[in-house]
Amino acid sequence: MQKINFNSMDYQGMLEAVFLATQDAISVVDEKGEHILVNPAYTKITGIEHDDIIGKNALYDIEDGEESVHMKVLSTKKPVENTKLKLRPSGKTVVAQAAPINVNGKLKGSVAVLHDISTIKDLTDKLEEAEKKLRELTYKYKPEDIIGNSKAINQVRNLIEKAAKVPATVLLRGESGTGKELFANSIHAQSSRSHKNFVRVNCAALTDSLLESELFGYDEGSFTGALKGGKKGLFEEADKGTIFLDEISEISLNTQAKLLRVLQEKEIMRVGSNKNIPVDVRVIAATNADLAKSVREGKFREDLFYRLSILPINIPPLRERIEDIPLLVKSFIAKFNDEYGRNIVDISNDALDVLMSHEWPGNVRELENIIGRAIIYMNINERVIRTTHLPQLNSNKVQNTVKSTVLTDDDVSTLDRVLSKTESAYIESVYLKFDKNKTRTAKELGISLRSLYYKMEKYGIF
Repeated sequence: MQKINFNSMDYQGMLEAVFLATQDAISVVDEKGEHILVNPAYTKITGIEHDDIIGKNALYDIEDGEESVHMKVLSTKKPVENTKLKLRPSGKTVVAQAAPINVNGKLKGSVAVLHDISTIKDLTDKLEEAEKKLRELTYKYKPEDIIGNSKAINQVRNLIEKAAKVPATVLLRGESGTGKELFANSIHAQSSRSHKNFVRVNCAALTDSLLESELFGYDEGSFTGALKGGKKGLFEEADKGTIFLDEISEISLNTQAKLLRVLQEKEIMRVGSNKNIPVDVRVIAATNADLAKSVREGKFREDLFYRLSILPINIPPLRERIEDIPLLVKSFIAKFNDEYGRNIVDISNDALDVLMSHEWPGNVRELENIIGRAIIYMNINERVIRTTHLPQLNSNKVQNTVKSTVLTDDDVSTLDRVLSKTESAYIESVYLKFDKNKTRTAKELGISLRSLYYKMEKYGIF
């Protein structure tokens, strides 16, 4: 290699260029440990101007309790490598390296290079936060969404925490609108499976054949319309995670038998296949029906019932936890403020009394609906929900007769609106008559279960 000779001026110029151009902070102290030289990057990283640091001790720019690399070099006369320090006043974290300055065999000072790792740390923190938020986005609800301080809800919260610590199958029992999916999400979010998928299945919304192919998947050519290459089922999607089977009482005896096999053998078989696929899935089921009664009537397998009921949790209806309504209302106000861009701050005592005296057949879901509608009815400058804003709270008794009367101009409405109102009232009356059993209601009305779901959502029937 050819040796290149520099004169002193060239050498000094090169050093100055490096000194000024480097993005790392450089500081030099004399044999007494006082700063005699810093580069522009030093000011940027430490927050200390050149004139303010010159003549100051080596401890001046580091947090209390930190060990100065300069002082260590001066005391040991040896280099110091990769020392993590926190600077002041900037508060930034750096990795420092320092070496002695020897002139003619005598120690004349120390030079240190400070590499700012705050940006790296910030990026790491942001990445961890993003990963956390990404996991949270897989949950429709979070544990903190369980609102209330009543004895009833605290007992459930305690059971949820216990259920999260074990892999046992859980059966959530409660009326429609009590928030069974919220509690299922909470169990998953607090469990060791929280970093994996939470898959929700509404068993009542799918036909028997479609439910089977959705749960267990299918092989190519297994039926007309099957995708090329087949399709993974929801149990495979939920592997190492949790599957939530809502309205479990609505599945057929045939599908019940296949579900029982999954719980016992921990493996599934796709439709049209003879190959077993192992799955590791935590099952949480939910129902608003009396499964024990269904077992006695031969509509639900007894062996599956006991498999699902290893850890049963009863979700109380809202009428049994009326004292939680103020907290629930506060939570819903905050939610709808975000969704609707409003600034509602409170609810009046009179309005709260009206809510507290209602029976809430639709439970928490009905209360959420009422608060949302009340806010919609409010003027943009109003800040407090009052009784005038609340929609009419209908009693459970549905009038099935229409009185003939003379209508005023204000009473006249379109035929579509009258028919919709009558249809809504009749569907609700049949639904209540059959103890909110959707399958029986659809059968008695002569419509499909899917049509019933659509109409109930359309009319706000809970």
